[in-house]
Amino acid sequence: MFNQSLSKQSLSNQSSSEHDAKSTMASKAAKAMKEKEQAKSMGLLAIWQRIHRLPLSSSIKQSLFKLIISKKVPYTGTVHPIVVHLEPGFAKVKMKDRRTVRNHLNSIHAIALANLGEFSSGIAMLTALPPSVSSIVTDLQITFNKKARGTLVAEGRASPPQIVGDEDVESIAQALIYDDEGDVVAEVAVTWRLRPKQTKQKASSGNSSNTEATT
Repeated sequence: MFNQSLSKQSLSNQSSSEHDAKSTMASKAAKAMKEKEQAKSMGLLAIWQRIHRLPLSSSIKQSLFKLIISKKVPYTGTVHPIVVHLEPGFAKVKMKDRRTVRNHLNSIHAIALANLGEFSSGIAMLTALPPSVSSIVTDLQITFNKKARGTLVAEGRASPPQIVGDEDVESIAQALIYDDEGDVVAEVAVTWRLRPKQTKQKASSGNSSNTEATT
């Protein structure tokens, strides 16, 4: 009888432990899914701020953010941009000199410079925009002042309007790209078209009007 009692208690404890383990795993899985969904909806600035609250070294934080950028914008990831500083309307981005971004003149390729300039000015623009505004690039101008070699640092700036009416508005974001001697090797100006995001209610109303107009 005593042995049977011990066996039942052991089975009960084992079952309880298994249940607790499954509950813990389910809780962790739910938390991971929630964080994944939150990351999808978070803007770049929120992701940047969240990463920089982690108890990690600066280089690891920069690498994490670079990985996220590469996932979100694969083409930008090809030049391996390292965001050094980010705040609304301003971004400082570093790009290392490597063989994959070089041209036949043994300097950094013009399109790699354009990529760096567009990215640094772009995240400056996106972090400065109110959440009610959508945006898209419509023009890019770049001036090459000097052959670019060595590690480059781009400083992107943008000051978009905070209130956008029903009409589209153009706003220009700019970037200066410096070499390790402090010379400006390229200047980039990117034109963005801004417009208010269409709400579900407005979209539904617009579709209804279109339907009535065609009947």
